[in-house]
Amino acid sequence: MTTYQLYINLTAPIRLTVGRLGTFDFPAGTYIYTGSAKRNIDSRIERHLRDDKTLRWHIDYLLAHKQATIAKIERHAEPECVVNQLVKGRVIVKHFGASDCRAGCGSHLKHLSTTQQLTQS
Repeated sequence: MTTYQLYINLTAPIRLTVGRLGTFDFPAGTYIYTGSAKRNIDSRIERHLRDDKTLRWHIDYLLAHKQATIAKIERHAEPECVVNQLVKGRVIVKHFGASDCRAGCGSHLKHLSTTQQLTQS
């Protein structure tokens, strides 16, 4: 399994319905989403970058919004939850991207700041 992180800039605050999780207010700023792929991580990342896709995973709902852009992508050899737990950020939506998490992460999407935004690398 390979782990990846998407650094996402949200240029303005939004209210968003995230599948069955419900409707939430997302403040503007930088977010980090930590995910993994059992195989073919390149296809998974390419899917996240596409505009035209079926909304299947929690992250799809956020990335489909016009205010959200992926600024940076990192890959890691460590397990998804280990990488996610190193991110010091605020949880906006409990269980986001972590429906199957057994490590007690609470969420695999963390809000870093409302003022600092990343530039594309």
